[in-house]
Amino acid sequence: MPTQEITSVPAVLVLEDGMVFHGRSFGKIGTTSGELCFNTGMTGYQEVFTDPSYFGQVLIMNSVHTGNYGVNLEDVESETVKIKGLIGRNLEERFSRIMATDSLQNYLIQQGVVSIEDIDTRALVTHIREKGAMNCIISSEETDVEALKLMLSKVPSMDGLELASLVSTQEVYHMGDPNASIRIAVLDFGIKRNIIKCMADRGAYVRVHPATTSFEELQQFEPNGYFISNGPGDPASMGYAVETVKQILDTKKPVFGICLGHQLLALANGIPTFKMHHGHRGLNHPVKNLLTGVCEITTQNHGFAVDANAIRNAENVEVTHVNLNDESIEGIRLKDRPAFSVQYHPEATPGPHDSRYLFDDFISLINNN
Repeated sequence: MPTQEITSVPAVLVLEDGMVFHGRSFGKIGTTSGELCFNTGMTGYQEVFTDPSYFGQVLIMNSVHTGNYGVNLEDVESETVKIKGLIGRNLEERFSRIMATDSLQNYLIQQGVVSIEDIDTRALVTHIREKGAMNCIISSEETDVEALKLMLSKVPSMDGLELASLVSTQEVYHMGDPNASIRIAVLDFGIKRNIIKCMADRGAYVRVHPATTSFEELQQFEPNGYFISNGPGDPASMGYAVETVKQILDTKKPVFGICLGHQLLALANGIPTFKMHHGHRGLNHPVKNLLTGVCEITTQNHGFAVDANAIRNAENVEVTHVNLNDESIEGIRLKDRPAFSVQYHPEATPGPHDSRYLFDDFISLINNN
């Protein structure tokens, strides 16, 4: 489909601390708000935009050019774009990939995403790294900064916000061979498609359940193992999910958690989480596997983390992975249950495949139990 020739209009970006940036509109004309975050990846923007873990956030792309290879309906992790807004230096209308089906401009308009370009993203990211994550508002229909500040003051903080139930599937669905010997029950808090595919590709029959599914309903599937998914929002606000994870652990069946699932596994074992200063989001975060001594290059997307000090006092939890940039906790396993989790995303595509072995470990754990 040819790119629509759209004349951009002035747009304004206002941060919670009062900083103002002026740029040009891209995507839908309108107003949007949410928590600012930035991704350092140079590729994979469509996967990022459709990752449910980004729900409620306004995303800064660090790459100077975003949109230059267009969009393709196969390059998505969910049915719709999940970010609230997009900020870039150059958001490209023209694209050069032969497999692309449309431009980023058309795609964002169709998905209703308000965006702004011609922003000094280096200065903006530097500001967030120094001051920490904060809310912002983008508008291409309102240019009065004071009016935008008033609107922004009403936007809730991500701290304490429960969002997983808003992006979870509303109906049970399946992937894989129904006759497979391995059956995995998934709790969907915003799962990415490729996570499910990674389990189905290894011979599992996967059943995906809504976030608020009861333990009793999960049991009806008669699973051999359980998967706790990634997702958006504050894990500490998800008491319903923590209770379900506790019940799952009592079955002593294998459990694997990724990102939010990692945090929920920690909370289910009495280990608190906290909101990070500005989070980890990108394709090149170095993580050390403490069990093997091997370093992995990982893809990450999270604004909350597990309390490292509390883990040291937990008798039944062992740290398996640490981040080599800031020594934050990247993986744990239980000493008294066949359960483990990681903070990063081993399924990421595009992105490094260093950590795909974790899905093999999960399948092996199920077979051995």
